[in-house]
Amino acid sequence: MAHTVRVCYLALIFIVMSLLVKGKIDVCKTGDVTVKPSYVISLGSAVNISCSLKLQQDCPWYSRSDKLILYMGNRRIDSQHGHSLSSQVSGLSLGTTLFVCKLACSNKEIPVCGAEISVGVVPEQPQNLSCIQKGERGTVACTWDRGRDTHLYTTYTLQLNESNNLTWQKQCTDSYCDYLDLGITLTPESLESSYVAKVTAINNLGSASSFPSTFTFMDIVRPLPPWDIRIKFVNASVSRCTLQWRDEDLVLLNRLRYRPSNSRSWNMVNTTNAKGRHDLLDLKPFMEYEFQVSSKLHLYKGIWSHWSEALRIQTPEEEPNGTLDVWYTKQSIGYNRQQISLFWKNLSVSEARGRILHYQVTLLEVAGGKVTQNITEHTSWTWVIPRMKKWAVAVSAVNSKGSSLPTRINITDLCVAELLVPGQVSAESQGDNIVVTWEPPGKAASVVREYVVEWRELHPGAILQPPLNWLQSPSYNVSASISENIKPYICYEIRVHALSGDQGGCNSTRGNSKHKAPLSGPYINAITEKKRSILISWDEIPVQEQMGCILHYRIYWKESDSNSQPQLCEIPYKAPPNSHLIGNLQPRVTYILWMTALTAAGESPQGNERDFCLQGKAKWSTFVALSICIGIIMVGIFSVRYFRQKVFVLLAALRPQWCSRQIPDPANSTWAKKYPIVEKAQLPLDRLLTDWSTSEEPEPLVINEVLHQVAPVFRLALHPKWPDKGRGVQGHYTSEDDSASSPSPPSAFSGETGQLVDLYKVLGSRGSQSKPGNPASSLMDLPVDYLPTHEGYLPSNIDYLPSREAPITDPLEELEPQHISLSIFHSSSLHPLTSCGEMLTLDRLKMGAAPSCFEWPGLTTGVPPTSTACPSTQPPAPGVATSRCHHQLEGSQASSA
Repeated sequence: MAHTVRVCYLALIFIVMSLLVKGKIDVCKTGDVTVKPSYVISLGSAVNISCSLKLQQDCPWYSRSDKLILYMGNRRIDSQHGHSLSSQVSGLSLGTTLFVCKLACSNKEIPVCGAEISVGVVPEQPQNLSCIQKGERGTVACTWDRGRDTHLYTTYTLQLNESNNLTWQKQCTDSYCDYLDLGITLTPESLESSYVAKVTAINNLGSASSFPSTFTFMDIVRPLPPWDIRIKFVNASVSRCTLQWRDEDLVLLNRLRYRPSNSRSWNMVNTTNAKGRHDLLDLKPFMEYEFQVSSKLHLYKGIWSHWSEALRIQTPEEEPNGTLDVWYTKQSIGYNRQQISLFWKNLSVSEARGRILHYQVTLLEVAGGKVTQNITEHTSWTWVIPRMKKWAVAVSAVNSKGSSLPTRINITDLCVAELLVPGQVSAESQGDNIVVTWEPPGKAASVVREYVVEWRELHPGAILQPPLNWLQSPSYNVSASISENIKPYICYEIRVHALSGDQGGCNSTRGNSKHKAPLSGPYINAITEKKRSILISWDEIPVQEQMGCILHYRIYWKESDSNSQPQLCEIPYKAPPNSHLIGNLQPRVTYILWMTALTAAGESPQGNERDFCLQGKAKWSTFVALSICIGIIMVGIFSVRYFRQKVFVLLAALRPQWCSRQIPDPANSTWAKKYPIVEKAQLPLDRLLTDWSTSEEPEPLVINEVLHQVAPVFRLALHPKWPDKGRGVQGHYTSEDDSASSPSPPSAFSGETGQLVDLYKVLGSRGSQSKPGNPASSLMDLPVDYLPTHEGYLPSNIDYLPSREAPITDPLEELEPQHISLSIFHSSSLHPLTSCGEMLTLDRLKMGAAPSCFEWPGLTTGVPPTSTACPSTQPPAPGVATSRCHHQLEGSQASSA
């Protein structure tokens, strides 16, 4: 479309210019421009251009002069005063150039006239003239090479002459014309007729004609491409395949081409008189093919048709004809069990010959004949089998047509035979591949059946191991190039197995295809002290930051306050767990430690820094000597009675109050209520703690013994047997009859008096005049069971109560209370007891209660010490009785006397 518009535009320009040149249209009213020798000149020719004014077309009278100016395009090339101007121009370029003449009057220029000069070349002789008729019913069309562009208006004329003096002619006026369709059809009836074609190019500078082209019907007719292509498989078998198509009637020769869809090269087949049918015998099963067909009318003459549209189709499946490449690994999982993992590679398309539906795995016990079959769609299989038996495995691939031949292997220990271990295994990078080399296993090299090289990405400590890759190598090879599943900057664990029958030996190494220095250093996670040394543990560098295989680790350390160069220790790489022991460190010195990793390309940045101070350990003999010295000193201190008693007192004083058992209230005693006898006595409390002697003067504690008499009142006499009964802990008297759980009957006590005595005790006030060590205190020697103990306040043996006939002294004169340094009560709770009534009876005696005749502040748990309910406000003078209960007791004693 664009080409047609351009042709029309150029044709219009030439028409307008021709009219202007011939003067048919007078556009130059002021003057004329003439060109000699012609408006169309050849390249390199010169031209004369003249400009003249018509009569009375000069400048107005007030203009000083007339001046003509000649422009070539927008550039001024010449000027002259007067009514005419002539100039010669040369060196014009190919194409059309516009010249304009103008009249300069005062300050403006008036166009006079102009002319276009075309510069071109003579047409070249057309070359390679050929004519084709498309199909048996097509039209004749010819093409040629027109040569270089003439830059001028050129006419091309195509002429076809028949031997029978028939002529056909057609013309085109396009300067770029190189194709013409005559619009005639040559018929098969004129097979013996010959034709001559010629093309002529003409412009203003000259003309040129092509060489004549002679041909016949068979020479120029190009058949139409075959159509309706299809393929047929007999009995759904690829071995009998027929390709069919439709063609024109006069076609004599066909050619076929086909190829697999993933291939670039074609398979070519020529066939004669095929009549739209051809059998193909070399197609492969389950493969997509592309088919095309072309035709020609004559064996030696004529033109091949264009290729037909491609037919793409997949051939039917066939039974697999390859065998699987199988490998395995073993791992012990117990004393008598092992886990085997089988791996196999997919068959190639040509071997699978169809879509593999599944794989059949057969496990056979060699000795017992036990068979286990399993079907899986994966390329691996894992099973647990007994360890002490021999096993064999067979694996085959299955498609819709059948199964492949099974691959059978015997399960053996791959790395047990030391004589079959390959030597000097190494791995070197070579581009994107890794070249593994090894040496034959010494004397056993002749028995090696094959080598197997296996490799997998090195991921220490990973739960899921990366896929395993392997390749087989014949026994005469000692090197292999591995490229399958190899990634750059990844370290691979490579192992070479030498197999011979049911035995095998292996050796391993590490390798990578490309490497760089690691991106980060190891992370120190723990530092442990071990006998003037430290054990350093670290985490592995992440795989994506290792950038290849790590060859060594470096441990750096220095004192924290030192500016000297750090010490270092280089250790080879080993599989995790990663740890290393460093010795010869000074105790109680703080060190800074860090680590780096090295590959073949360089050293990584340093990892994290850790501070550590070696504490050191003292010798055991020092601790033993120190312990012996302390023991001797403690034994010496506790051998002195004074220090021992002080320690006991201190421990007893530090004992919390809640540790003591709760003291029962004597008013609730059945024994005390049954024998209401009242008497007063002062009991020396040094009987409680006779063994607790102190150098300090003890605070006296007064204990009042009150007997309420129903019969005549008597005084307590010293029992002659009391001192002979023995003493218990803390000076308590221990009776021989203590095993009895109840007190003796009251008749034992009333045999002489005929009266029953009721004995109970209360703690009295501490007299300020009492002194420790008063001999008078020994005059009143009551039984120990009568004193307060941790078991209670009531006596446990009534038989030892003194009779009233026993001579006793006045307790106020003879009995002085003794001060003890450790009391069974809190010091704040020991206050004088006073009476609130005229008679002291047992039902009026309460300990720790609120308002009663006698109050014992602080004894009740949780009740703070309070003052008594008695009306007395002043403490009595020593030795003076102030309460009415006290007077009443003395009166009773006097009457009894």
